[in-house]
Amino acid sequence: MWYYFGMDPSEVPQIDHEKEKIERLRRVMYSRALSGKIKDKERRALEEHPEIVGEDWVHPEDSTPAAIIAPRGITFLRTFLHGLLMVAALFFTGSILFFAYYFTFGAGSLSASANNIDIIVSGPPQISGGEPTELQVSITNRNRVPLELSQLIVTYPDGTRSVSDLLTPLVSVRQDLQVIQSGETKQGVLNAVFAGQAGEHKAVKVELEYRLSGSNAIFVAAREYSLLFGTSPLSVSVDGNTSTISGQPVEMIVTVSSNADAAVRDVVLRADYPFGFSLTSTQPEADEAGVWKLGDIGPGQKRSVVIGGTILGEMGDDKVFNFTAGGRANSSSTAIETQFAEMPFRIGVAQPFLGLSLSINRSATTSSILAPGDVAQVIISYTNNLPGQITDAVIVARLSGIEIDGTTVQSADGFYRSTDNVMLWDKSTTDGRLAVIPSGERGAVTFSFKIPDSATLANTSNPFIDISVNAKGNRISDADAPQNLQAATIGHIAVASDLQLSAQGLYYQNPFGTVGPMPPKAGQETNYAIVFTIKNTTNRITKAKVTATIPPYVRWLGSHAPAHESLAFNQNSSVFTWDVGDIEPGVGLNGSVPRQIAIAIGFNPSTSQIGQQPILLQGVTLTGIDESTGGKVVRTTRPEVTTDLIRVSKSSGQVVVGTDSGFNPDHAAVVK
Repeated sequence: MWYYFGMDPSEVPQIDHEKEKIERLRRVMYSRALSGKIKDKERRALEEHPEIVGEDWVHPEDSTPAAIIAPRGITFLRTFLHGLLMVAALFFTGSILFFAYYFTFGAGSLSASANNIDIIVSGPPQISGGEPTELQVSITNRNRVPLELSQLIVTYPDGTRSVSDLLTPLVSVRQDLQVIQSGETKQGVLNAVFAGQAGEHKAVKVELEYRLSGSNAIFVAAREYSLLFGTSPLSVSVDGNTSTISGQPVEMIVTVSSNADAAVRDVVLRADYPFGFSLTSTQPEADEAGVWKLGDIGPGQKRSVVIGGTILGEMGDDKVFNFTAGGRANSSSTAIETQFAEMPFRIGVAQPFLGLSLSINRSATTSSILAPGDVAQVIISYTNNLPGQITDAVIVARLSGIEIDGTTVQSADGFYRSTDNVMLWDKSTTDGRLAVIPSGERGAVTFSFKIPDSATLANTSNPFIDISVNAKGNRISDADAPQNLQAATIGHIAVASDLQLSAQGLYYQNPFGTVGPMPPKAGQETNYAIVFTIKNTTNRITKAKVTATIPPYVRWLGSHAPAHESLAFNQNSSVFTWDVGDIEPGVGLNGSVPRQIAIAIGFNPSTSQIGQQPILLQGVTLTGIDESTGGKVVRTTRPEVTTDLIRVSKSSGQVVVGTDSGFNPDHAAVVK
């Protein structure tokens, strides 16, 4: 190895190493000193050796990114084309299978197919419920063969009526179209009155039944046409307060109005009440619970129902009433077949600022039944339900109904204003009690008045007195702003009818004939007639009955008059029962004929009764139900009837003069 220091590497002489090796080998071969040391090497046989490396030179190159060789867009396109090719292949295969089935086994194998029958129904985009509607129907036969014995069947939705007969429901019609030739079109018109609510969809089903030549089978092609109701033939509106106080009366006026150009037949109104609502009255009365038959409602006409009741609930509750109007299937049904209109009505329950309660003669309820001439003692209690005080409270009670005598009104802490029948309490009448009412404080105000007597009410039907109580006051709100507050309650007094009954004994004027001695003698029977007379003042009485008992020494002779009156006698209990039935108001008053009946009895006195005036009839009682007082049972009793036909009433001490002319008091006692 040669080293050249200080020289540029490019100037170093290059040595040919291959030539140097050949030169050294030549010197060794021709050297005498070394030639003897050269030995022959063992020769090896030639063998084939596997190539360790390839015969070609390989030049490694940098890998090229796939994105350069095949960009992403080209890859996605290849995938999409591949998928499209697969879909096309599947569609082609499916089409072959479908048409093979259709023309081999399906409708295409038939000479006529329902798919080749066009049923087109056209009409207005929206219809009005309750008004006549016209639909155009077109049927085209695109088959190669005629359709024989063809019939058109139209099925209408519920509530549909015929234009010519609005009383008759229209369910379906069938029309004979006979033969429809190949390529022929037949057209027709459907006229009907449809029923539905605004926005409601209903369907008319149109079917074509037909047969083919040489076949007994019936084939059907069908189409449904959807109806959209733009307006309803009826609308429902509700008028009433949208908030109330728990336990306080509420009233709603439900009005059903006609929007149709023709009369809507057999309308029914149904009311669904929420939990906590107690029905107290309806006007008119419901035909069934919550159902009214309103009958036919003509164009522009209205029908109203007034519903009254009370709502019980917690503060913040919402009570939802639902009112539905519709048509019924027939005159004997109250179920709604077709619903025309629906109206929900929501009433919220709020807590009164000043809780009010009213009692009449210390009754536990706000309703009371009093007789003519009774005194009504009214107590109005109040409670401050607010967290703060109420100032300048005023309580007003207004009396309505029959007119009362203002001179009978008494109050220790209020003022009666006779001009409008109002009782008034404020801080000036209560010595400042209502000037400030602290939170939670309770109090009461009172007044009384007299119910008019029977003579005053003689020409009055179903008399009543309503007491409407209202309260108002002020408070300071959370925002330091004054607020006016109001509360209300109501009381009701039903005046019972003054039902009058009299029982009179007759001898000389006996309608069954005068028989026996007078005065009555021991051992001989004397016949009497007992006449019952009923008068009624103001209210209708139903299920009225008169009962009376005869003593053992008196016998019933089996006769009564008039004969059409219902009278029964129990031999075991000796009790007469006159089934009076209904007693109309005003019976027996102002010249009208009273209700009367006369019975015949026989009295055979004993010697032990000589000098006495024995009882002929006892336990005389009249009972009935007063309709105006909510079904209260009224009862009237009369003193016993004796042989003294001119007698003194033990109950009143007043002399009751008999009508039996010729009788004198000396004839009352039994003689020997």
